[in-house]
Amino acid sequence: MKAADYEVLSVREQLFHERVRECIISILLFATLYILCHIFLTRFKKPAEFTTVDDEDATVNKIALELCTFTLAVALGAVLLLPFSIISNEVLLSLPRNYYIQWLNGSLIHGLWNLVFLFSNLSLIFLMPFAYFFTESEGFAGSRKGVLGRVYETVVMLMLLTLLVLGMVWVASAIVDNKASRESLYDFWEYYLPYLYSCISFLGVLLLLVCTPLGLARMFSVTGKLLVKPRLLEDLEEQLYCSAFEEAALTRRICNPTSCWLPLDMELLHRQVLALQTQRVLLEKRRKASAWQRNLGYPLAMLCLLVLTGLSVLIVAIHILELLIDEAAMPRGMQGASLGQVSFSKLGSFGAIIQVVLIFYLMVSSVVGFYSSPFFGSLRPRWHDTAMTQIIGNCVCLLVLSSALPVFSRTLGLTRFDLLGDFGRFNWLGNFYIVFLYNAAFAGLTTLCLVKTFTAAVRAELIRAFGLDRLPLPVSGFPRTSRKTQHQ
Repeated sequence: MKAADYEVLSVREQLFHERVRECIISILLFATLYILCHIFLTRFKKPAEFTTVDDEDATVNKIALELCTFTLAVALGAVLLLPFSIISNEVLLSLPRNYYIQWLNGSLIHGLWNLVFLFSNLSLIFLMPFAYFFTESEGFAGSRKGVLGRVYETVVMLMLLTLLVLGMVWVASAIVDNKASRESLYDFWEYYLPYLYSCISFLGVLLLLVCTPLGLARMFSVTGKLLVKPRLLEDLEEQLYCSAFEEAALTRRICNPTSCWLPLDMELLHRQVLALQTQRVLLEKRRKASAWQRNLGYPLAMLCLLVLTGLSVLIVAIHILELLIDEAAMPRGMQGASLGQVSFSKLGSFGAIIQVVLIFYLMVSSVVGFYSSPFFGSLRPRWHDTAMTQIIGNCVCLLVLSSALPVFSRTLGLTRFDLLGDFGRFNWLGNFYIVFLYNAAFAGLTTLCLVKTFTAAVRAELIRAFGLDRLPLPVSGFPRTSRKTQHQ
């Protein structure tokens, strides 16, 4: 062989080894996420659904749980996608020729983005509908009972649903752009699937627009419930006394049911007693908290939340001004650009860390706001008491939220890191009016929720100070006496 052939062979071997290395790293990362999500879901599943007398139902629920675990792992990967890319870019800038980080390159990051995009499509369009129809199916009438019969029915239902959804999306694309609809009809993979995922991502971004401001306002109250407040703001002794008094009253009512002339729901009373006992145990733990945890932990946590919330609103406001001044601040794709060339923050590595913290904070806030909203509050999972269909619904909603997080962060200007892979191909990202109105709506809703939250506490204190909370309420069912009747 000639020297040129050896050089070509060495290049091919190098490319082969790089591809194998990327596959191994991707598999290890996804396996780690899968294990963590499996442990998490087993804490919420209802054990009665997996230990039933009917082995068929137990098998179906186990298969559906594995599909939910896969979907939740993809959702967690979508959350970590943008922070991991930002940190990787800063590491490559700081250590460009380090031997131990040669595995961290632009090809690996691009591959992870493409895998998350592919698995998100697969989970939303096929796996989660399959899991739902599989748990609800019973097999066709006249067919042999068993798991295989339920699989046949599920596949048929999934095919019909897929045709219906794809037809609706094609009609919508034809209304918006007739040329794009023809291309999507001829090329399913290059136009149809990204357009469908673009619609789903747009719905996820709208959902984040509603849930994130609500979650930012709710984070203060949620953190206050988890941490121990100073004695100036909370009287634990009074709460313990009230809890013990209520528990003793309910216990006396359970022991002497004949003392009350009204019929009693004993099961409800037992649940109330258990809830009060749990509350009393938590109050005992909070009372035993140290002075450092009581007087330093709560103020620092509230200060961090206030700084992060204010910083998020400030960055969005600055991004709105940049959009008005220069349209170059519009989010765009980063096709062909490589990592490790320039920092995506004007503050360097410190700014990149702030970006990562803000992205995680907004994601946690959106989840808190999602489960705090009146529309989705019923989906909130319960410890060892969550039905399989409810787990499926939670996984779908979390995947929609997490897959829209990169687009959400880039649209609000939280980071200058442009979207990679098919995430940067969304057509509506280049619309100036949509991006500007989205930023303005987010800033307005966040300000409104925060003002309402903080002023509510002030209003409650003023009402209590003036004694308005002790005023008698009008009794319903009795008509008000008019002045004419009083005169008579």
